[in-house]
Amino acid sequence: MARNIGVTVSEPKRTCDDELCPFHGKLSIRGRILTGITVSSKAHKMIVVSREYPRLVRKYKRYERSSSKVHAFLPSCMDVNEGDEVKIAECKPISKTVSFVTVEVIKSGV
Repeated sequence: MARNIGVTVSEPKRTCDDELCPFHGKLSIRGRILTGITVSSKAHKMIVVSREYPRLVRKYKRYERSSSKVHAFLPSCMDVNEGDEVKIAECKPISKTVSFVTVEVIKSGV
């Protein structure tokens, strides 16, 4: 049985014994919740999520499409491939560049 993490997401089907899992470990989530598309899942227990957003160009009074990449921790109870749409939540800093954790796979394979 997975614990309540405070966000309405579907629980993972598998269980794990990872300390840094928000469902089966002791990692608490706080702050921002983002969605994006997985660009890379090559690293061990980490994914790179790309997200697009509109950015205002004040000179022309129009918006341009901009994107950024966010590194997120991947618990061992979730399976994520490149091209999947995922939901990530902010947590305490896990490493130098990782301050988010994957909490749900929204759409598999795009």
